[in-house]
Amino acid sequence: MTLLRKIGYLSGVVATAFLVAACLPTPTPPPTEAPAAKVAPTAVPAAVSGAEVTPTPKIQSYQGLSFKQYAAPPLMTIDPSASYTATIRTNKGLIVLELFPDSAPKTVNNFVFLAEERFYDGLLFHRVIEGFMIQGGDPTGTGGSGPGYRFGDEIDPRRVFSEPGILAMANSGPNTNGSQFFITTDPTPHLNGAHTIFGRILNGQEVADAISKVPKDQNGRPIQPITIDTIQIAKTGG
Repeated sequence: MTLLRKIGYLSGVVATAFLVAACLPTPTPPPTEAPAAKVAPTAVPAAVSGAEVTPTPKIQSYQGLSFKQYAAPPLMTIDPSASYTATIRTNKGLIVLELFPDSAPKTVNNFVFLAEERFYDGLLFHRVIEGFMIQGGDPTGTGGSGPGYRFGDEIDPRRVFSEPGILAMANSGPNTNGSQFFITTDPTPHLNGAHTIFGRILNGQEVADAISKVPKDQNGRPIQPITIDTIQIAKTGG
């Protein structure tokens, strides 16, 4: 083979390799917290997880937004033997969820606390991916913020991502839960053991599915804001 033919052959091999690599499927990134957004210097430092105090919020600001920040996770106030539901009112409809205080008491307690503090009111579903999940609960809407504290995982092997409509915590690694959560729109077994599952949809799966399909940018951010108007908690029994 002449030198010119060798060069041409090698160029074709390299070009084919790049083409094949470009066609390989890219795994969908899991529901994580993005790097922390830059906020005003009045930010409250994160306290040690599990501090037995009733948090008193301070007001923090980010690009004209004002939101509550707490120095520590909330004191345990729910009854793990009771039944809890959460109704998420969005500008696309209602999503009603059963919560799992028996297997994730700290997580449910945190979610109930933030909902009753109206922390979630007006926040966005800032990341939505069709065939995967919808994610919200960040007060800055960037994916990089939370309530001012973090707390540990509650991984129960009985709770798995085997069906659509699973409610779980987004995180940036083990034991980094805050306020961000996600709801699945398809089975996602690759998330088993990595995220605390603390509820499931009772009614409104079609709303979650519709939210996941709205027009979005390359990062999964909806072009038109999808808002959480409020989250209402109901308790029975206990």
